[in-house]
Amino acid sequence: MESQQGDSGRTVWYGSQFSGWMLAVGVVLAVVLVGSAVFVEEYRDVSLVLLMVAAAFLVTGGIKVTVSSEGVTVASALVPFLRRHIPLGRIERASARWTRPMEIGGWGYRWKPGMRAVSLRAGDALWLELTRGTRFVITVDDARTAAELVNHYLPSRHEDR
Repeated sequence: MESQQGDSGRTVWYGSQFSGWMLAVGVVLAVVLVGSAVFVEEYRDVSLVLLMVAAAFLVTGGIKVTVSSEGVTVASALVPFLRRHIPLGRIERASARWTRPMEIGGWGYRWKPGMRAVSLRAGDALWLELTRGTRFVITVDDARTAAELVNHYLPSRHEDR
């Protein structure tokens, strides 16, 4: 995790998280399914459909998180154009706390009523309380620093200074 000055002189925080087991499962599944599709004609269609499962493990097995004066962005480390950006205007407040995957719906990109999450392991997580009453949670190391920076940039914080 690191913080650095952006072009505008404002601090930007970067973090990343990888799940070794998710990436390994994705690679093994992809190799087995592609091999099955190539060498066993009768399983070709089902193998190619199941290849989406392997892709899901690979896409969500590593993430990069950015906090800036624009908001919070979480993107796939392997397919960076797959991203979710939450603008500061949609964030009520941020906090950090220890989080277990089952608390937020499991591993990977999760959604349930009132909550979206990107969870790769138990541990430190950035919790964003959104203005519409929902939450977005990202498991990433040094979430406390990320939460402090989000709260620093929130418009309501600047009005109190």
